[in-house]
Amino acid sequence: MIDKLKPKSEFNRNVLTLLTGTTIAQAIPVAISPILTRIYTPEDFGIFALFLAIISIFGSIANGRYELAIMLPEKDEDAINIFALGLIIVSILSISLFLIIILFHDSIMQFLNNDEIGLWLYFSPIAIFFIGFFNVLNYFNTRKKYYKNIATSKVIKSIIMAILQLLIGFFKQGPAGLIIGYMMSLFFSNWKLFENILKDKELLRKISLDNIRIQAKRFINFPKISMWGVLANTLSIQLTNMLISTFFNLSTLGFYSLVQKILGMPSTLIGGSIGQVYFQTATKEKQQTGKTITIFMHTLKKLLIIALSVYGLLYFIVEDLFAIVFGEEWRIAGIYAQLILPLFFIRFVYASVSTTYSIFDKLHIELIWQITLLFGIIAIIYIFRNDDFKVFLTYLCIYGVLLYSVSLYLVFQLSKGFSHYEK
Repeated sequence: MIDKLKPKSEFNRNVLTLLTGTTIAQAIPVAISPILTRIYTPEDFGIFALFLAIISIFGSIANGRYELAIMLPEKDEDAINIFALGLIIVSILSISLFLIIILFHDSIMQFLNNDEIGLWLYFSPIAIFFIGFFNVLNYFNTRKKYYKNIATSKVIKSIIMAILQLLIGFFKQGPAGLIIGYMMSLFFSNWKLFENILKDKELLRKISLDNIRIQAKRFINFPKISMWGVLANTLSIQLTNMLISTFFNLSTLGFYSLVQKILGMPSTLIGGSIGQVYFQTATKEKQQTGKTITIFMHTLKKLLIIALSVYGLLYFIVEDLFAIVFGEEWRIAGIYAQLILPLFFIRFVYASVSTTYSIFDKLHIELIWQITLLFGIIAIIYIFRNDDFKVFLTYLCIYGVLLYSVSLYLVFQLSKGFSHYEK
């Protein structure tokens, strides 16, 4: 009976394997969140969010985006040299950042307007190295179709992080448990994937400096174009967190970080899965008809129904929900969540169909949009830095909804395959 329920195609089986691992991995942090919010303070979560913001910005470009190229060569020999290239880049970046932190440690703390992050700045290059290492490991394991190992590594990461954050939190005050738990989870999840590469010693022997140089030149567009797009996208989220810490305070950032985590869950679990299927199906429709409008409209309707169901319900209960689940101290986070909820609604709908830019090779349009979004958010923070945080969130939400709506309209037009959008 169980065998009959299993997907018959290899593609669907692989997707199900990854989705199962992702779902379990995401469910564990959410399950322990009510405990964490009672043993860590909003200030602790604020420092943790600031630490994550720093490493996420550099982690997004840690390999120069060469990790994406690992999937492209026909020969595994070329792929393993791209893997080595990505590892070299992240190693150089991590060492350089460590030296910069040593030289300008006090200046960085002053810029961030926070002394408590001082100690953890020294750990950020290590975390960035782990992130970059995972990037290349993840894509190489995907190339080799080690989907079960990828899913397992995600679950291991969540379990290790949950255990350490809980244990350290019970015995030591401050953000140490949150940060150490996160870093150790990166190490163990990386090791699980690294074992697969270490087994193939014959392939490892084919790594050479000459081939690394060849692959670096062959896929130079990844650091030249793709890297800046993902950097702008990451900055629009993480730089916001850093500036909230600077212009408001750590407690506010702590509350807001929980809002991001909870309201972002539907996108992580549901939206990501729909987006994967949309990308594959839309690409096929584009190849056959030159358009993607059929699958675009079909997917858009599904996304709107899900978003209205999830976020529509949350709008009326989110304040009390935060207070009940995470503790009365976190009710203010529920108020913030209600204010910013429309932005997460439109993000959820947009994210799954945003790959339309890639399908039609219009990444430059997306890059312009991302830069506009980034600088607009920075301007809003600066303008309303002396106002109540709720005022800032209101204008951030209005601006974000407008910008995401514009981009959603653009991908809708692209999906029609109009000739004036072609090169």
